[in-house]
Amino acid sequence: MKLRLVTVPKFVQRIYPKRIWALPNKENNVYLTFDDGPIPEVTPWVLDTLKQYNAKATFFCIGDNIRKHPEIFKRILAEGHSLGNHTFNHLNGWKTGTQSYIDNVSLFEKELQAKNVRHASLTPRTSLFRPPYGKLTSKQANLLQKKGYKIVMWSVLSYDYNISVSKEECLQNVVEHVQPGSIIVFHDSLKAQKNLQYVLPKVLKISKFNFESIF
Repeated sequence: MKLRLVTVPKFVQRIYPKRIWALPNKENNVYLTFDDGPIPEVTPWVLDTLKQYNAKATFFCIGDNIRKHPEIFKRILAEGHSLGNHTFNHLNGWKTGTQSYIDNVSLFEKELQAKNVRHASLTPRTSLFRPPYGKLTSKQANLLQKKGYKIVMWSVLSYDYNISVSKEECLQNVVEHVQPGSIIVFHDSLKAQKNLQYVLPKVLKISKFNFESIF
């Protein structure tokens, strides 16, 4: 059986202390994050479910998906969730040259200024960044941090996107590891849809936690 790291080892966090792995708090806050959207097949359901439980989240969006689905993106903003940059084309930093990677992050920001993605008086912008696959080089990270980005990693990886992980295992990954201050990774993507639709409502029913967005 393949070993899956649901939580990030402490020694890895110590190697990269400037990256955000969790958020300290005293109010039982937990931070839901959704990567790879927005897409019409999954993101509206996520938003409906969050609204049902009065929960907030952070959406690390792909710029090209914002371009394709501006109305769904505007709904994310209108409903008070926070936004993160997930590059324009979901690039793997380990396989992408430094300048090309930085340019792709900047392309995401340019898309936010497009008229079709603005929502009324809201001017979409973000200083939050999550590298696709969790992979970027130290040089890429340093340049992004110099530009003012906060690199947000995670405390708990649900593995909702992994077709070899059952919905029950996905739920177990979260509920057995979540604690106050945890940053949980879900995906509003087609690959994750089956597991996500099973797991998310059950997680949101854990009444001892407050589900908040990252700002």
